[in-house]
Amino acid sequence: MMASNNPPLLRAGCAHSRPSPQTRRARLPRIQWTALLLVLVCLISTAAALKAEEAVDPNETLVIDPRIPVLEDGKWLFLSQEEIDLRRVRKRAPTGSEDRDEATTTFSIAVPTKTKPSTTTSATVPSSPLPSPFDGGLSVNFTVEDGQRKCPTFINSFLGDATFKQCYPFSLLLQGSRSFFSAQRSLVSMTQVLDASCAANATFCSEYFTNLATSMTADENCGADYRDGNSIVVKAYQAMLAYAPVYTASCLKDPETSMYCFANAVTNLSSPTSPYFYYLPLNRSLPGSSIPSCNDCLQRTMNVFHSATADRKQQIANTYVSAAEQVNTICGPNFVNESLAAEASSSGGSRTIPGGEKPSLWLLGTVLLLTWSQFLV
Repeated sequence: MMASNNPPLLRAGCAHSRPSPQTRRARLPRIQWTALLLVLVCLISTAAALKAEEAVDPNETLVIDPRIPVLEDGKWLFLSQEEIDLRRVRKRAPTGSEDRDEATTTFSIAVPTKTKPSTTTSATVPSSPLPSPFDGGLSVNFTVEDGQRKCPTFINSFLGDATFKQCYPFSLLLQGSRSFFSAQRSLVSMTQVLDASCAANATFCSEYFTNLATSMTADENCGADYRDGNSIVVKAYQAMLAYAPVYTASCLKDPETSMYCFANAVTNLSSPTSPYFYYLPLNRSLPGSSIPSCNDCLQRTMNVFHSATADRKQQIANTYVSAAEQVNTICGPNFVNESLAAEASSSGGSRTIPGGEKPSLWLLGTVLLLTWSQFLV
């Protein structure tokens, strides 16, 4: 009886003491939950770190050079789109003795269509009119003699003369021209002006303007106004005398880019005082605050002016030495010659030109206004 009753009891006791599978899963050790939580935290931290590495630093600056590489004469040059367009215009420029005011430039323009990939048509674009000296008008007071103002009549006469237009004096444009001031904002427009001026016969035109200056200061023309210091008459006289050195200096080109040195100077925002040097032959001293660009163009320009000082009647003889000393202070000793050239023998005495050698407020204001306008364009 005892043997027959114990096994069921034992089996029943064992059945009650063994936990079910659900109970075992519910009783997992707490350390396993802690380990799972740590693994999850590590995964989240790693993902956040990778995301932060991929983020772009907002303070980082990306510098892009917009210039285009161009292969020319076996050398790679980096040119702006404006410089490339200018070279294309030069290659298409008409040759011969056509009148520059009526010259046109032809461009090939690709026009896409639906039936063909592209077709080519020719568009004729007339060249813009060139700037004129004293285009602001002759509004200053002139001497009236016998009820007539002789000087304005004489000035208008030579401004309309065919020989005057053929010589197209750059020196008179420097002395006062609203349209010339506007042209300085564009490298292409400035190059067109210089092309026209430098195409003149310098030897013939230099003699022409020397004779014209003498005629202008005659009593029957503008002599009285010249002696009274009339600004237009004095500026015109200065420009006529300075035609040759200004012509030579303004027609110099940068050997590396084949661009006019003057065009580079007026469009160089990093050195806004560079154009001041071209006013030295016009009896304008270099401002003391000028910081020149010590390059080949400046050195050759000053060499031109140094040679011109051999003629002591040239106004550059009054302004060259101080400017050369200032250049050598910035660019180093012996960058340019600081002395006047040996005086050339000449007949006739020198003429005193009204007005001092100080840089005028008009010149300073013009260059500053030009520099500011290029920032706004």
